[in-house]
Amino acid sequence: MKLTVNISIDTIYRMSGIDKILGQMRREPANVRFGDLHKVCEKYFGKSRNSGSSHSIFKTPWQGDPRVNIQNDKGKAKAYQVKQVLLAIERLGVKL
Repeated sequence: MKLTVNISIDTIYRMSGIDKILGQMRREPANVRFGDLHKVCEKYFGKSRNSGSSHSIFKTPWQGDPRVNIQNDKGKAKAYQVKQVLLAIERLGVKL
């Protein structure tokens, strides 16, 4: 019996890219690009609910903290927001 798995190279690349970003977020929360943090948030929380502002707010299945509200600071993500995103991902039950 032959088992066929249909996973595109693009999907594998994106998954490994997210894993690399998560590793950097854990190691160096003060040195994460805003665009990378935004990609991670979109993967785990979907599209942000606002556009055109300096903040991106993502919907979570709970109320209160940890919130997922990130801000572009001259191309970098703010370290405390990176830590909040990591806590929110853990709260989703994702093993980091």
